[in-house]
Amino acid sequence: MTLLEIKNLKKYFPGSRGVVHAVDDVTMSINEGETMGVVGESGCGKSTLGRTVIHLQPATDGNVIFEGKDITNPTKQEMKELRQKMQIIFQDPYSSLNPRMTVGDTIREPLLLNGRCTKETVDNECERLMDLVGIALRLKDSYPHELDGGRRQRVGIARALALNPKFIVCDEPVSAMDVSIQAQILNLLMDLQESQNLAYMFITHNMAVVRHISKNISVMYLGQLVETSPTDELFETPLHPYTQALLSAIPTTDILHPKKRIVLKGEITSPIDPEPGCRFADRCMYATEACRQPQKLEELLPGHFVSCCRAKELNHL
Repeated sequence: MTLLEIKNLKKYFPGSRGVVHAVDDVTMSINEGETMGVVGESGCGKSTLGRTVIHLQPATDGNVIFEGKDITNPTKQEMKELRQKMQIIFQDPYSSLNPRMTVGDTIREPLLLNGRCTKETVDNECERLMDLVGIALRLKDSYPHELDGGRRQRVGIARALALNPKFIVCDEPVSAMDVSIQAQILNLLMDLQESQNLAYMFITHNMAVVRHISKNISVMYLGQLVETSPTDELFETPLHPYTQALLSAIPTTDILHPKKRIVLKGEITSPIDPEPGCRFADRCMYATEACRQPQKLEELLPGHFVSCCRAKELNHL
């Protein structure tokens, strides 16, 4: 069942030199209990997309539909209700925590502000959440600077879970951690998803991570979706030249069958008032004049959508 629908969502930022098209005409849907991975290089608009969906910043245009209801322009009361259903786990677990609040205070705060617990019951719920995400109860009175990165992120996860949300934006939640800690946090998120039926928008630039956790993947480039597909199919049959270049950059230990690296050349298109057409065209070896015309996502394989006028020809479909 579809939990979240994003239709033609746009987020622009006006500036002195023009308007930055951070998110431009993005459409996707996420089902209950499933993970949509959003990948792309730094600056492509992944985090802005996640923040706009949960109303940390207002949308410029488009629609966000949650549980069948349009929540693009919620009232103050609707926003309070949405905050209980939609949460976010931030990239940097240190800067996202108040250095003056202990672990216990951080987890208790949303419980008290939203009236989920009284002062008499909040400690029990706080300890339950700490146990749920694997934080030792002896750390309840510790401050963020006394914890390592993995424990800090677990505090952020406990805070996000405090109000029993249905949807969580995971904004590169493991990018600042060692590989062993990354695995622990990813396994925790997957266990929580299974036990609580959570839906995730998992934002990352790490293709190995997104393959491990996501059912579907959307690839972004300069504010636009260029490809979206079930995870396994995307890795086996990437159709957009940008996706192919991304996958070619994944390191491999197979010395007998080395990958052929696709090296992108050319200038990156400016996100300030960009021209219509494919924004990857200036770096694409297959670009023609047809690529300068507006592109749209087309379903070339079942459930596999690509925004490239030459994808069918280049992939012999």
